[in-house]
Amino acid sequence: MLIIGPHLSIARGYASAAKDAVSIGANTFQFFSRNPRGSNFRAWDQKDIHEFQILKREHHFGPIQAHAPYTMNLASSNPKVYEFSSNVIREDTRRMNEIGIEYLVLHPGNYTNTDINQGILQIAAALNHAVNGSENITVLLETMPGKGSEVGFQFEQLKRVIDLVEDKARMGICMDLCHVFSSGYDIRNKLDQVMEEVDKEVGIKRLKTIHLNDSLFSLGSRKDRHAPIGQGQIGLQAIIDVMLHPNLHNIPFFIETPLDNNGHKEEIKMIKEVLALPR
Repeated sequence: MLIIGPHLSIARGYASAAKDAVSIGANTFQFFSRNPRGSNFRAWDQKDIHEFQILKREHHFGPIQAHAPYTMNLASSNPKVYEFSSNVIREDTRRMNEIGIEYLVLHPGNYTNTDINQGILQIAAALNHAVNGSENITVLLETMPGKGSEVGFQFEQLKRVIDLVEDKARMGICMDLCHVFSSGYDIRNKLDQVMEEVDKEVGIKRLKTIHLNDSLFSLGSRKDRHAPIGQGQIGLQAIIDVMLHPNLHNIPFFIETPLDNNGHKEEIKMIKEVLALPR
């Protein structure tokens, strides 16, 4: 079964977001766990969550993914930033787990004014406080494009973080297509080789979700500019090849393209047409 959906707002509630997903032909969605540029989060109520869970079952939703805020930086050398970020990932892991969200994805961080080794140690330390083995949720490290001092633009870096987390069973990765392409992994022409490297470094079973997007810039550009599906440097055929890859076709695909809900509806429709699936 194709599991696909966009990034949606939960401003009107989780149930409303689920209805929005159904209206555009999706059977999953991603949302921010709190204000992506701040620290506030939406307090949920039991009635909304109950309706949300009913909708998930009725419409045969796949796993749902929450995205941690961009204000987090678990690799920061600034003690206040690190403390804030550690608190956020701990709180959001707990909150998302309580309402039955399957995945929480985060950008690993930037090691400004220090080095990558220290950054990796800090990320793992924060995750060890956030994940204690009692959760059902899985925390995912997102692949990054490699701007500046980002951690996570190589699979080996993600492996090093996960190796330092005690409860590895609750850890995985989310592969962002624009990011891996921009960081230098040629998913357009050498997809099998890229998948082999994922398996070698992280383990293919830890690849839990995909951020489905095209890249405005070329292979190895180290730039993070998403493009609508099929309108960038990766191209529609290469993206479809990713979706059909035997290691990937049963996992959730979350669309992160610069379009509104109507645009995402057309993208989902196009993908289903190419894959010859019911709309």
